[in-house]
Amino acid sequence: MKLNCMIVDDEPLAHKVIIEYASNLPYLEITDQAYLPTKALQILKTRTIDLIFLDIQMPKLSGLEMLRLSDSNPEVIITSAYEEYALESYELNVCDYLLKPFRLDRFIQATEKALDNHKKKNLVLKASSQFMLKSDKKLIPVETDDIYYLESYGNYVKVWTTKDCILTARTLQSFIDSLDANVFFKIHKSFVINTSKIKFIQGNTLVLKNSKNLPISKNIKSAFLQFLSKS
Repeated sequence: MKLNCMIVDDEPLAHKVIIEYASNLPYLEITDQAYLPTKALQILKTRTIDLIFLDIQMPKLSGLEMLRLSDSNPEVIITSAYEEYALESYELNVCDYLLKPFRLDRFIQATEKALDNHKKKNLVLKASSQFMLKSDKKLIPVETDDIYYLESYGNYVKVWTTKDCILTARTLQSFIDSLDANVFFKIHKSFVINTSKIKFIQGNTLVLKNSKNLPISKNIKSAFLQFLSKS
C-alpha cells in the first residue's frame, strides 16, 4: 500500500528535505506540493490525499486554520519550527508533530504511524456494510451492497447505486483499497464492479442486473474469470 502525500509549506527547502526523505520509503508517494494553504485546499477538493506534511506558519492561512476549513480526512504530520503549536495540533487529531529540523529516523517513525492509521481506517471500512461518501459538501450514507459499479471520471468517481449516481472527489484506486476485494473487481481502467450484481458475461461485455453494459479489458478478462470461478 502506498500513501498519496502532499507537502504544504511556503519554504522550498522544506519541500526538498521531505521529498529526499520520502524517496527512501516505498510506501510514500509525493503526488502534490503546495506553497500556500489556499492552494492545498483546492487540491484536496479534486484529489484523494492520504497524508499531508503540513507547516503551520504560512501566508494568508496557517496550517491549523487550513485543517479547520478542510472537509477531507487525511493523516496529517505537522512539520514546524515552532513547538508551541503542538497541543493545539493534537486537538485537531494530527498524526504526529515534527519539529524542524528533523532527522530521517524521526521522519520514518512519524510516517510509519501514519501508514498504520491509514490501514486501520481501511479495515474498518471493509468490515462495515455502510460508509459515508462526500459529494457537493454533503455526507451521504451508502450501503456497499447497493453499489452496482464505480466509474472513473477525471479527478472524480461516479458511484452508481440502486437508487442514483453519486459524484465524489476521490480516485478509483482509493475505493479499490477500501472495498472488499472478495466482492469488488476492477474489470477496466475506468470501472470497478460489484460482482454480486452480474447478470451475465458475453464476449468482452459484462451485463449487470440493472441492464447496464460495461466493457471488460482484454488483458484483465482471464484473471477476472479465474476470480469468478473461485468466488
